[in-house]
Amino acid sequence: MASPKVWFITGSSSGLGRSMTEYVLSQGDIVVATLRKPQVLSDLAARYSADKLLVLKVDVTKQEDIDEAFARTRSAFGRLDVVFNNAGYALISEIEGTPDDKARELFETNFWGATNVSRAAVKFFREVNELGKGGILLQVSSVGGFNAVPGLSYYAASKHALEGFSDGLAKELPASWNINAQKQICIIEPGAFHTNVIGEATVSPQHPAYANESFPSSVLRQMLKGVLWEGDADKFARTVYEVVQGGKIPKRLPMGLDALEVLNLRIEDLRATVDETKGWSVDLRRAEGGLRIRT
Repeated sequence: MASPKVWFITGSSSGLGRSMTEYVLSQGDIVVATLRKPQVLSDLAARYSADKLLVLKVDVTKQEDIDEAFARTRSAFGRLDVVFNNAGYALISEIEGTPDDKARELFETNFWGATNVSRAAVKFFREVNELGKGGILLQVSSVGGFNAVPGLSYYAASKHALEGFSDGLAKELPASWNINAQKQICIIEPGAFHTNVIGEATVSPQHPAYANESFPSSVLRQMLKGVLWEGDADKFARTVYEVVQGGKIPKRLPMGLDALEVLNLRIEDLRATVDETKGWSVDLRRAEGGLRIRT
């Protein structure tokens, strides 16, 4: 019988993070659950022993919290198999109506927090785990990571940035480290799952220039009031767990038929762009030749 995996989950207080925490524990695996308010998981802490659930206070915008959490994980379990890098929140606001401090705060959590957790995870996989075992880094992005939604533009930008970072990280890690990063860093792109992410979103007052009810951001604001999304967060958690257990980790994992539909539309748009613009690129090479970028 395989030994239980050790999972490190950020943003485990609610939404996808909470569902993931509960499902992983139900399957007999071990969870290091990190969140800003540990008391939120008091019910789980009462049900599971310390050798199954370690709840840690972590604000991912604070490097010292991240470092301490990974050190506690090492001390408690001596290894780490999966990092579910999930902490983040939404900001509903027109770009012109978004205060700079609010946009920067969003990036501190959604981008810088996630990237600093990623760096700590890779270091742990390389320096603490058994040689050659590596680990799995699951980056929770969004359908907004490849297709922005009006009124959620800064949120989409933070996820675009996380996807670019994750893609680059996977390509940077050398094979000699035995982390097998190309197969063990996965960008998860959920569609609309019913969680409290909208209820907990930061909402800025609408910019007066966009107040017309027919404008795209106005339509979004109205749509989000009391919306019930079709995606089931518990089924999301089950599916992610099954992907990890299966061992074949995709580079990207769109989640939900809505996410796949948007991704297909994005692919069609990119193909149309190539067809429409390729004529402008055929005669742009230096006469003397040179190196072409390949990835």
